[in-house]
Amino acid sequence: MNSVPLRRTSPWLTVGLAALAWIVLYRSILPFWDWVVYELLGLEAQTRLGEAIHFFLYDTSKIVLLLVAIIFAVAVLRSFFSVERTRVLLGGKRIGLGNLLAAGLGVVTPFCSCSAVPAFIGFVSAGVPLGITLTFLIASPMVNEVALVLLYTLFGWKIAALYLVSGLTLAVVAGLVLGRMGLERYVEPFVYQSDDSPL
Repeated sequence: MNSVPLRRTSPWLTVGLAALAWIVLYRSILPFWDWVVYELLGLEAQTRLGEAIHFFLYDTSKIVLLLVAIIFAVAVLRSFFSVERTRVLLGGKRIGLGNLLAAGLGVVTPFCSCSAVPAFIGFVSAGVPLGITLTFLIASPMVNEVALVLLYTLFGWKIAALYLVSGLTLAVVAGLVLGRMGLERYVEPFVYQSDDSPL
């Protein structure tokens, strides 16, 4: 008896179906909570109690759905930007342009403050200038993609742009200033002699 081999579903098909289900769910939460609060519970739409309960239930579910979508999209985006690839991209870049590139890559690279020491050692040992390395280390935990998309969704593009521009500007300026201060002499010699990256 021959067994029929199971076909593996394409991951992009699964993502597409999940996105379609998310859109349907997102569009149906307002009528759903209208029905629950005003029909099922029998609360009046014009009363403070009815409006408060409807606002809480609707906005909570909307924010949860937005968080799920944003975190998933950011995780997919980050899978294309490893710290190793970022280190290669930043190696050999000139001061200024390198700082701008480091700040931009810091936003999309999977990096958190807990991996600051290994990232610092890996970047410096690979020949990335100290100022560019510090720009990356400042921008990466400071400008968060999830916060950026949530700010855009909840408050509009002006607030989101202010958050993004101020974070990137601070990272670039700090990296340029720290790079001009000649802090390389304070870096332990073993960092420059490290052949194998801890990343």
